[in-house]
Amino acid sequence: MKNIAFAGCAHIHTPSFVKMLKERTAEFNVIKVWDHDKARAKNTADQFNAVVCASPEEIANDPAVDAVVITSETNQHKELATLMANAGKHLFIEKPLGFAAADAKELAELIRSKGIIFQTGYFMRGLGPIRQIKKYVEEGKFGTITRMRFSNCHSGSLGGWFDANWRWMAAPTIAGCGAFGDLGTHALDIIMWILGRPSKITASIHTVTARYGADCDESGEALLEFPSGAIATLAGGWVDHSNPMLCEISGTKAHAAVIFDKLYFSNNERTYPVNREPVEDVMPNLPHAFQLFLNKLNGENVTLVDVYEAADRNIVMEAAYKSSAEGVRLNIEY
Repeated sequence: MKNIAFAGCAHIHTPSFVKMLKERTAEFNVIKVWDHDKARAKNTADQFNAVVCASPEEIANDPAVDAVVITSETNQHKELATLMANAGKHLFIEKPLGFAAADAKELAELIRSKGIIFQTGYFMRGLGPIRQIKKYVEEGKFGTITRMRFSNCHSGSLGGWFDANWRWMAAPTIAGCGAFGDLGTHALDIIMWILGRPSKITASIHTVTARYGADCDESGEALLEFPSGAIATLAGGWVDHSNPMLCEISGTKAHAAVIFDKLYFSNNERTYPVNREPVEDVMPNLPHAFQLFLNKLNGENVTLVDVYEAADRNIVMEAAYKSSAEGVRLNIEY
């Protein structure tokens, strides 16, 4: 059995991770919890009969702790992750890796040097239709890829999701970003997972309702240019009532789109009107990114997000915000 600790319980996904761990008590034992908000720490600890720690050092210094789940506010990631990595603890760090690009790059170097298991919450890599698109790309089915689009939006601002318990997530001085960074990072991850590192970026990021203040963005779009000549656009926001077109990719030989969780694929052999029918033989969904982390701790041969990939997403997202603020097209420096 592996012993787990939580360092920070602030993120909106913390309850989901708690639920997953409670379903696997035969394999994992949550023994310690820390959060600067003692009531929040107690709420999580009570669900496992775990010890509430007075400081994160109590977790780092405990040799019984095998892995640490960091679901703190983003501006605490660097301090907590550095402490735990130096103690040799395996790490699940909820995205983004760092508050800023420099933090992420520094953490990536440290985590890699320690040889510890790392994972972050890019769960969309496990979606069957997205996995199928990546497989098509690797098989060369699209020919020369000319464009790609990914949209990840919900109605969080409109529904007041961050009014109370998760208010910090709509405070960029704590979260490092607003809606575009929060949801757009998943879109960015998939685009880069499939197309690689972009070289240039142009972005437009805005506040819409100002429910969380004028400094918290609620919607944005970015255009990415790749050395291959491909162009990709990504959308992220909290002011969308629906998000039917998740992903689209087009090349000289084929086109694919994910609409309401269904994959549609067209090429010379599969043409109109046949392409109105979804692909039936789609790869299955993988377990959630957090479940994959737990599986890896158990010694299973699973693929996780590389820590340098996670840092690259921080770098590109920071460039997107800079592009929008300055109204310019930027070269991206890794």
